Amino acid sequence: MTESSTHPLVSVVIPHYGGTDILGDCQTSLNKCSYPNLEIIVVDNASPDDSVQFIKTNFPEANLVQSEFNRGFAGGCNFGVEHANGEYLLILNNDTTHEADWIDHLVKMMESNPKISAVQPKIKNYDNRDYFDYAGACGGFMDKYCFPFARGRIFNTVEKDESQYDEAIQIFWASGTAFLTRKDVFNKIGGFDEIFFAHMEEIDYHWKSQMLGYDIWVEPASVIYHKGAVTLPVSSPKKTYLNYRNSMILLLTNYPISTSMKLFFPRIILECISLIKEIVTFKWSHALAIIKSWIWILGHIGVLKERRDILKSDNIKIPELIFQKSIVLQYFIRKKKKYSLLN
Repeated sequence: MTESSTHPLVSVVIPHYGGTDILGDCQTSLNKCSYPNLEIIVVDNASPDDSVQFIKTNFPEANLVQSEFNRGFAGGCNFGVEHANGEYLLILNNDTTHEADWIDHLVKMMESNPKISAVQPKIKNYDNRDYFDYAGACGGFMDKYCFPFARGRIFNTVEKDESQYDEAIQIFWASGTAFLTRKDVFNKIGGFDEIFFAHMEEIDYHWKSQMLGYDIWVEPASVIYHKGAVTLPVSSPKKTYLNYRNSMILLLTNYPISTSMKLFFPRIILECISLIKEIVTFKWSHALAIIKSWIWILGHIGVLKERRDILKSDNIKIPELIFQKSIVLQYFIRKKKKYSLLN
């Protein structure tokens, strides 16, 4: 399809690694969307199953981009964007389904203000649709130690959707589960930093967007449903490793160096407490994952310095939307388990 003044072309980029059932549900749902100007790009990250043939047979209208190796979420999206023609990019997980008008609401929000670089929908749980989904809920935030949380989800507490967060507001990060962004901003930033592989690359992307003066929003009128943790389950030690490692990368490189050093030691104390918790609950593999994340950081100081130099983070202003308290202490000590209780 082509660009139009009322319905600019949206390139939907779906990184995929195995699971024909979830991808089929996602594609079928997209085909029912009311937005009239879409191109769908599926990036197959060298799936170990018959995903490639499945897409060719069942969804020949999709632009199938095949990678010779697993690029992860970050690399898979970047690879897909290379083939995108749209003014807007819709980064989308393969384990989602959608309300018919969800893209219309996102595009309308983006078109309303050129200062907005990205907007996410309300993300609800696929299996329990009265509740928000863990991955992004109704808009993401982050505390000063780089622990993320969202409207409707703090750590493992997920709220019931009772329309308490139905107001469109500015947020710190939009979930990689689904968000619309401007292609020119994506290219200006250089896409997702592939050092992350998966998890928190979207937080990094939206942090960089704010460094450039853009805003991130959530539009709750747009609604999707997320199956969640299909490719990498919550119980996976690899997920624990990536979350701890990638969060620390953010802390050490996106802040001015003085701020990074100020926050580093309290952050390490919090991680040590987490390590002890995993040990005493006999979650040995998750404890080892935390230690492995430390080893990676220590072994890649040079890489992190290069990243800091590229970002020139010593010269940037810290985004105002970073939560200036510890979400860990608020949640576990002060028992503030809902977003609405934090302010």
